[in-house]
Amino acid sequence: MTNGLSNGRPPRLRLPGALIGLAVALGACSQAPDAIITGGVPDDYRLRHPIAITEANQSLVVFVGHGRAGLSASQRSDVMGLARTWVREGTGAVIVDVPVDTPNARAAAATFGEVRAVLMAGGVPSNGVVLQHYHPIDVQALAPIKLNYTRIAATAGPCGLWPEDLGPSLSNPSYSENKPYYNFGCATQRNLAAMVDNPSDLVQPRSETPAYTARRTEGFEKYRKGESTTTVYPETDKAKLSDTGK
Repeated sequence: MTNGLSNGRPPRLRLPGALIGLAVALGACSQAPDAIITGGVPDDYRLRHPIAITEANQSLVVFVGHGRAGLSASQRSDVMGLARTWVREGTGAVIVDVPVDTPNARAAAATFGEVRAVLMAGGVPSNGVVLQHYHPIDVQALAPIKLNYTRIAATAGPCGLWPEDLGPSLSNPSYSENKPYYNFGCATQRNLAAMVDNPSDLVQPRSETPAYTARRTEGFEKYRKGESTTTVYPETDKAKLSDTGK
């Protein structure tokens, strides 16, 4: 007969000791080794180097000499091109930085009027052109007029990160487990982000244009009459079609 005792101790005194032992065991399990952390890098290059949609600056530099104000023909074309791209992709005003306290400050100030006129002719509203003055560091250098605006852009990277050796090594997870190295696919993602015309196309498709009702009605009418719905090409075009791909 034990009288509710085990080894001379009441059963309720063993509970705190068991809880302490369980806490120590759980604390030891929470210490994750570095291999688990580095092994959490995704194998898919699209997840490892995702393309992010951000805001970026689009800029243009216009050099103005101290002895002549106004834009040349090529500079006027450049400013007009910037205005047209602003209409399509701009998310803010066009900031025009004009130098002051420089040998060409007077010519640059006079040229700003023509720059503003060209921007407005290209579709930029009058309140969308903001004038700012700046003091260049080197006053003897030819200080240009700077035009810039913000736009939506896609970016990926940075590339060129090599956290692991590419050579044969058992301590290299990429080599021992036959996985792609960390920098794999980064250049492709970065080039795709730089070449895409509309960054929103990477997120969602564009809205569909309305169907050509006249052409669709003609096809339905032929189908209703039991006629062939194929397009009949003239004899002169059949040879061109048959030579396609040769």
